[in-house]
Amino acid sequence: MGMDPTPTPTEPLTPAGRLFLQPATEQIINCALGMDGPIGLEIVRSVISDSLLAKHPRFTSLLVIDKHGRERWKKIQLEVDRHLVFLPDAVTDDGNRGGDEAAVNDYLADLSVSCPLATDKPLWEVHILAAHKCVVIRFHHALGDGVSLLSLMLTMCRKVSDSEKMPTVDLPLASSASNRRESGGLRLWKVVKMMWFTLVYMFEFFLRCLWLRDEETAVSGGAGVELWPRKLVTAKFSLDDMKTVKSAVLNATINDVLFGVISSGLSTYLKNHSTKPLQEGLQITGAAMVNLRKSSGLQEITELMKKNSGSRWGNKFGMMLLPIYYHGGGSNPLEYLKRAKIMIDNKKLSLEAFLSYKIGYFVMKCFGAKFASLLNYRIVCNTTFTISNVVGPKEEFTIAGTRVTYIRATTSSLAHAITMHMVSYAGKADMQILVAKDIIPHPEILAKCFEDALLEMKEVALAAKITREI
Repeated sequence: MGMDPTPTPTEPLTPAGRLFLQPATEQIINCALGMDGPIGLEIVRSVISDSLLAKHPRFTSLLVIDKHGRERWKKIQLEVDRHLVFLPDAVTDDGNRGGDEAAVNDYLADLSVSCPLATDKPLWEVHILAAHKCVVIRFHHALGDGVSLLSLMLTMCRKVSDSEKMPTVDLPLASSASNRRESGGLRLWKVVKMMWFTLVYMFEFFLRCLWLRDEETAVSGGAGVELWPRKLVTAKFSLDDMKTVKSAVLNATINDVLFGVISSGLSTYLKNHSTKPLQEGLQITGAAMVNLRKSSGLQEITELMKKNSGSRWGNKFGMMLLPIYYHGGGSNPLEYLKRAKIMIDNKKLSLEAFLSYKIGYFVMKCFGAKFASLLNYRIVCNTTFTISNVVGPKEEFTIAGTRVTYIRATTSSLAHAITMHMVSYAGKADMQILVAKDIIPHPEILAKCFEDALLEMKEVALAAKITREI
């Protein structure tokens, strides 16, 4: 970042944007798009040049520091070629024995550690891995959150079924149960529970900022681990399988199923790979970013961007601390889902995500980005993993006439030894598992634990359904 000596109009960064520029909490989103066929440099250049990305203020602005030492966006003339990295040959030198998926994951793992974006141009890049039929889009998190960035990316895409239309994504609305009429007594009881859960969860949130820390396990990270070498693997799920499991528990959601799968998979992994006995019910805490937008879909945000409205663009999310508990004994796999649902329902009833966003905004305003970054870093060091889930398009789409086969995302490494980012697309859900390889040397085993956990839940759910029908 350089000083801005010119009087050219600039725009200040949002508090969250400033947070993501701090060394301890700097984050870059690496989004990989698998293609059904080879894609060349000229095609990518043409698509980007004609897209909304090349016109969006955030993606055509330079990060500068004004005379008061504050970060600002300064509009410049975009040079698309400076943002394109074309790699015609294989990105690994092992003869591609692991296939395209392993090669791309290795490339992303290397990008996740100490590979910043140059600040002498807008903070994004597109890497074209021609030999592996993959395009990697790198966005600095200061530009926006996952929902905003996905919405922008989809403006460059068209449906397979209709080459004139953009793919759409429907974000989940509040459940019908929460919208039905409630008696005065029920509403009062709900308010009481909301206040109680908010008090309890925010108290723990503050303790995590200070000293409260998860007990050390075979998947624990800590201060400095964000600089350790990484490995990246992909756990693959079927959305139909997740929906089958979801139907086995009343009012369960896909997020409940995901967290049940993580709880079961981590318990299995720790049972088989811990060097010391673990106490039954040991708490392992995850940090999850929660979207706070009211929009029912990405399409609405896209339309606002087209109208040059910045009201919904940027980073708008809170943090939730989501505990799971180690269970080494064999039990009904659906018990993991039931426990996850109860915990997540209580979390959603509380104001934890909203207040964490507001408190973070207050800390940034009053004490500055460095102090806010320190608190966030402490939370990461005192918990065990990061988890996120982004809802992608339900139907397949193309870019420049080439069908996209998968969407996968990961971020810069954190002080966690394990971070998980799931994106759903066209009936599939791929979860990128980024690990510190000196702590988790064989992450493919962990990925299989998660995949097997879902299949076990599905088997029990189907058996229960057959029993009910009989």
